[in-house]
Amino acid sequence: MVPLFLLILKVPIMKYYYFSLNISYQEFVAHYSGVAANVVVMTDQGLRLQLPASRFRTYLSQLGVKGRFRLTTDENNKFHKLESI
Repeated sequence: MVPLFLLILKVPIMKYYYFSLNISYQEFVAHYSGVAANVVVMTDQGLRLQLPASRFRTYLSQLGVKGRFRLTTDENNKFHKLESI
């Protein structure tokens, strides 16, 4: 019989950050089209986060990048997922 402590798997601890963005198409293209460009957001919790602008290109429309987002990171604050919510 295998001891119980050997059966416990390490489950990653995910962190969630919520924020809103309202960047026009023209502003996004003008300021964030560079390879190294970053977007700085203020989360609902009051934290400032810096993310590569390339992470938001999926959400870029003719109106820009607008809406509510959830950023998911692992326990080491490594990017996991960005979702429009």
